[in-house]
Amino acid sequence: MKSYDVIIVGGGAAGFFAAINIAEQNSKLKIAILERGKSGLQKVKISGGGRCNVTHAEFLPSELVRNYPRGEKELLGPFHKFMTGDTIEWFEKKGVALKIEEDGRMFPISNSSQTIVDCFLNESKKHHVDVHYNHALKSLKTYDDHWELHTSQGDFIAQKVMMTTGSNPKIWKLLEQFEHTIEQPVPSLFTFDIKDQRIADIPGVVALNTEVKVVDSNLWSEGPLLITHVGMSAPAILKLSAFGAIELAKRDYKFQIEVNFIKKSYEDCLLFLIEMKQRSPRKAVANSVQYGLPKRLWKRLVEAVGIDKTMNWSDCSKPFLIDLAKALTSAIFDVTGKSTFKEEFVTAGGINLKEVNFKTFESKHHKNLYFAGEILNIDAVTGGFNFQNAWTGAYIAAKAIAQS
Repeated sequence: MKSYDVIIVGGGAAGFFAAINIAEQNSKLKIAILERGKSGLQKVKISGGGRCNVTHAEFLPSELVRNYPRGEKELLGPFHKFMTGDTIEWFEKKGVALKIEEDGRMFPISNSSQTIVDCFLNESKKHHVDVHYNHALKSLKTYDDHWELHTSQGDFIAQKVMMTTGSNPKIWKLLEQFEHTIEQPVPSLFTFDIKDQRIADIPGVVALNTEVKVVDSNLWSEGPLLITHVGMSAPAILKLSAFGAIELAKRDYKFQIEVNFIKKSYEDCLLFLIEMKQRSPRKAVANSVQYGLPKRLWKRLVEAVGIDKTMNWSDCSKPFLIDLAKALTSAIFDVTGKSTFKEEFVTAGGINLKEVNFKTFESKHHKNLYFAGEILNIDAVTGGFNFQNAWTGAYIAAKAIAQS
């Protein structure tokens, strides 16, 4: 039976980050990572389309927490200890410079997630962290002064255990034996499946300034909206899917959304269209795109209210203008299901947050048992926020482990 001071179960982002930080702060500790797969850091490798969206350029804890539908209150304190600026500095000290893109997302300058993977592997090797692959955890037992871990490839003893296994139902089931409550997991980041003639066959079209609401609910979001082969995506939709994860699961992903494509009121839009009729009576409505909308989307919305391509503004009676104003500001679409957003697998659910001490990320039920990352009931919108949660939790837990 192999013995370690610290064993981290889960060879993902939070696991490697924690192991390296423990080793840096206390070089005397013998540390191991147990990874169930034949290689670790797979989610890091595919994240951000293979570029790894490391974090987000938001430097105020009070603003950063607003991107977490679950975990907002709990992360405020931890973000005052370790957040975006600390993440940037940490990676730069390891020779990995990050860059900020226009939308605030941060990536390695290399534009390759392999840079982050190599950083973790090199640093863990440098600090003599043992990484055991193909070691799936089968059972966990606690004693007065140590833990026993039984895996598919052998047994281990450790004084401290940290769980960074992400959204793993088997591990959640195991932790229920240790008095931990698991919030039912549901998908948290997904696109909407919509079959509608108004958006059929125009994938890639983006409306930059939209507002989207779920009908018969308080759920809403704003931002760019992308029309895809199967429906709608981009920040306006993904934000809604994250904050509405539990409610939309209850509806079995069948609901209606109301889309304001121009983020203007119906009244203001109607007045503007009436003015357009007066200013450009002989101009074809289908060809006079307004509000900066993509031409293909404008034409579809115009056609949908019965204005054909031969009609000029002077041909449009007030009922036509009323319908067009509604089509632009309050279009109703039927959502029939969900699709995974690229390779991002994010889940709402996990260990009940009331059962964790967020000053150390230690279990309130069992001493020397720590957590970080998506194993907790914490998730975020897209843009690097889920990784920032992993870095913050892993760093604070590592510091607590190294100093105790």
